[in-house]
Amino acid sequence: MDKINFLGVEFDNPVLAASGTFGFGEEFAEIFDVSKLGGICSKGLTLEPKDGNDGIRIWETPSGMINSIGLQNPGVKHFVNHELAEMEKLGTKIIANLGGNSLEQYIEGVKLLNDTNVDIIELNISCPNVKSGGMAFGIKAEVAYDVVSKVKAICKKPLMVKLSPNAENIVEMALACEKAGADAISLINTVKAMAIDINKKKAVFKNVYAGLSGPCVKPIALRMVHEVCQAVDIPVCGLGGISTWEDVIEFIMAGASMVQVGTYNFVKPDVCVDIIDGIEAYMTREGIKSLDEIRGCI
Repeated sequence: MDKINFLGVEFDNPVLAASGTFGFGEEFAEIFDVSKLGGICSKGLTLEPKDGNDGIRIWETPSGMINSIGLQNPGVKHFVNHELAEMEKLGTKIIANLGGNSLEQYIEGVKLLNDTNVDIIELNISCPNVKSGGMAFGIKAEVAYDVVSKVKAICKKPLMVKLSPNAENIVEMALACEKAGADAISLINTVKAMAIDINKKKAVFKNVYAGLSGPCVKPIALRMVHEVCQAVDIPVCGLGGISTWEDVIEFIMAGASMVQVGTYNFVKPDVCVDIIDGIEAYMTREGIKSLDEIRGCI
């Protein structure tokens, strides 16, 4: 497989491990050679350490999973001083996923990541904006424009903005982020969902609503990636329900430059290797020398 230039970074292949499903890579490195991956998106980071949500955090659902982890993480400073050094030993590209509950938190987090060896910053705008009553930054396009433009102004790394499928209009959201200076878009994040325990007669999660992911969301993700790729002039990283190499080819044909594999890492920890091998076998079988030949063909 030919190398892929994405935001000026050279990747061995288009397959990234998605944030929140791969930790910082160390545990998976005990199972397989993670240097075979295109890269790893770090666990979602916030400026200060977070303990995450109380109560049940994971709930299995047909063809998917609902999670209410709550961005548990050691904080950006701890990541820069500890986890990052270990990630650098893994021999693959590093994307730092950054969240925040205020514009100030995003900016301070980016400043700390600016002078590190991370290759790309992935800005998670699905986080609740505490100054706007808890509505996520990624719901209204004008709010997203404001935060992305201000973060981009001080960001020294390529900036990829991760979009929520819960946005009022996913295409308007993507266009707003592009106008604000985003170098790339990644989508989708989890779909807002809920689960009910009929025996306890109450919601499974303390926060009632949580995030749905897994194969069940793939058709939605594929449609949104296709819509966004048709609308923007910056590269798109597609994710949402990918579990096979065939899924990746679909996302590439929909226009994605890169992909991320998330929930299925819990099902089969080395699934990304299977996917990479499957893509290579498909390309050989079809006489495809570069994924550019099929990218955006739909």
